[in-house]
Amino acid sequence: MTDAPTAEDLIAEAAAAPVDGWGFDWLAGRATEERPPWGYAHLVADRMGRAAAALDVDTGGGEVLAEVPRPPKVLVATEAWPPNVLVARRNLRPLDATVVAVAPDSALPFRDGSFDLVVSRHPVRTDWADTARVLRPGGTYLSQQIGPGTMRELSEAILGPLPPPDGRHPEEAVASAESAGLRVVDLRRATLRATFHDIGAVVWFLRKVVWTVPGFDVDRHRAPLLALHRRIVEQGPFVAHAQRFLIEATHP
Repeated sequence: MTDAPTAEDLIAEAAAAPVDGWGFDWLAGRATEERPPWGYAHLVADRMGRAAAALDVDTGGGEVLAEVPRPPKVLVATEAWPPNVLVARRNLRPLDATVVAVAPDSALPFRDGSFDLVVSRHPVRTDWADTARVLRPGGTYLSQQIGPGTMRELSEAILGPLPPPDGRHPEEAVASAESAGLRVVDLRRATLRATFHDIGAVVWFLRKVVWTVPGFDVDRHRAPLLALHRRIVEQGPFVAHAQRFLIEATHP
């Protein structure tokens, strides 16, 4: 009978594991998160099957786009993190998609009215005016976004008490979309349970989902990590809640 791995073992394992792309397979058996009820990948596949030219902004490793069964004739994706660009190009090669490397927060490098569909899953930031610019009249923007205070319990477990969230509110997204000349036709919200069974899962998640604890560093945050490990061992899996919203808007 082998001894259970120590906190240091779990932390070291997670700190050395790759976090390229936007898949979460490494967490299998170690953490779970509920999925939003609207089925974003299914919605994207449906819209892609009816589009002539489509763009996926902040594609990550292209994981969602790679599942599209009937891609449009013109399919483009953008990504700002260099390691993800290579992953996305590999994943999207079977769809004959073009992956464009962009600088963070840069304007979309496309002509006005280039696409009749723009999608984005968990964008870092939505430039609503630029999105409206690249959409053709009658085109659609569909996005699943991070809601305010997402994974707050986990953030506070590492950082301590935090002030109320001041950004990423769905109502702000609606106002920004309408200010850019788009018409919001759908808005849905969901609170999703996330469960972490060991501290290694926490460390890997924080390395990958960097906005949960900005500037996360294993050595700098070792004390709260060890405290959270003891909590998991004594009380059972750590539970946090992710906030998501779906927004769909059309270009009149």
